[in-house]
Amino acid sequence: MDKFTCIVADDEPLGREVIETFIKEIPFLTLVASFGDSVEALLYLQNHQVDIMFSDIQMPKINGMELVHALVNPPVIIFVTAHRDFALDSFDAGATDYLVKPVRFDRFLKAVNRAKERVLTSKATTSPETKPDRIFIKSEGRLVKIVLNEILYIEAQGDYLKIVIPENSYTTQATLKSMDEILDKQLFFRVQRSFILNIEAVKTVSGNMIELTNGKSIAIALNKKEEFFKLLGIK
Repeated sequence: MDKFTCIVADDEPLGREVIETFIKEIPFLTLVASFGDSVEALLYLQNHQVDIMFSDIQMPKINGMELVHALVNPPVIIFVTAHRDFALDSFDAGATDYLVKPVRFDRFLKAVNRAKERVLTSKATTSPETKPDRIFIKSEGRLVKIVLNEILYIEAQGDYLKIVIPENSYTTQATLKSMDEILDKQLFFRVQRSFILNIEAVKTVSGNMIELTNGKSIAIALNKKEEFFKLLGIK
């Protein structure tokens, strides 16, 4: 039996608990995460592939529809809300179904079966995964949009990353590995344990030192040099 991963995003604890309980009753669903904060759900989805998301609409910070629109490759969406008035808008946002609280299990199962068919159809027709061209990060208590090809370099600093773009830099809690997985491998290269850089930002290379267009100097690991030169087209 195919298993379908799903998450729940709802700022109301009781609402989350009901959907979590229903999910656990369905053998082909696997709950991988649950969020009371829509921003945390957004950040999770930028770094993890999920089949189905059950999301409330009215949430603080960003609402459910804004959450969906902020994603490059959103999962199949089922909105769960106490307000019937949002039905039309939810389908305009690309939702597969719309459940009104209090949710009945039979109605939930119908929505899940519809979502399952949509996931299977999508997997059958989707071409190889395309990389996102922008992400949102949480920095200093706010969401910041980062256009990926504008990044000069990313530096790991403990549990945080420093993301540097022209004229600015942002610090966010994330791992270098998570960023490496979403960046275009033809444009970005991990030159050592703590740095990923944009090859378009390379100004000079001298020995094992790389100078970027903003004046930053970064050392390249010896075992990365040959691959890096090949990416730059240097023989």
